[in-house]
This record gives sequence, C-alpha cells and structure tokens, in this order.
Amino acid sequence: MTTQYSIPLQARLNLETARITWPEIERFFARGRVLHIASSLDLLAVAEALVEDNVAKFGEWTQNGLVKHLEDTTAKSWVADDSKLWAVVIAPWVLVQERD
Repeated sequence: MTTQYSIPLQARLNLETARITWPEIERFFARGRVLHIASSLDLLAVAEALVEDNVAKFGEWTQNGLVKHLEDTTAKSWVADDSKLWAVVIAPWVLVQERD
C-alpha cells in the first residue's frame, strides 16, 4: 500500500526558495524572465498568487510597482553590491527579492 503525502503549496514553495547569486539568474534576466519582488512583500505569497493565477492580487502588486520586471539599473546595482538575493522559480519566471 502506497501512502501519498500532500504538501501545502506554501510549504512546497518554501522548500523551493533559495539564496541565489547574480550569475545564476543573469541568463534569465537576459531573456526578460526575472520579476523583482519588493522587499515589503512576502516572496512566498507572491509565488503562491502566481501559481494560483490570482490575477486580482498580482495585478494590484504590479500596478503599485511592488512586482515588476527587473530593471537594468537594479540589476547593475545588485552586481556592484554583491547583493543577497532570494529566489523561487515559477516557470517561466524567476521571482527575485533582495534580503538583508
């Protein structure tokens, strides 16, 4: 008999979230696939909204500039500062957030 365990979405996303360095996301940035998540948001909540296709919540964040395509100036700053970044992949997107 096989027993299946169901892991809640947010717990699964937490397991898939990791620190990341700029060279690891650079190629995704070049393809326009990196979303910059404001530090005021919970990275997992944003990932969960994207997975669940929560258009209203995601739209509110993008409209308020809290979730946006990673801008060149921010990327350059992250490279220069060797910033501490956290990321989770929700294909085809890489959600990235700067953390202290």
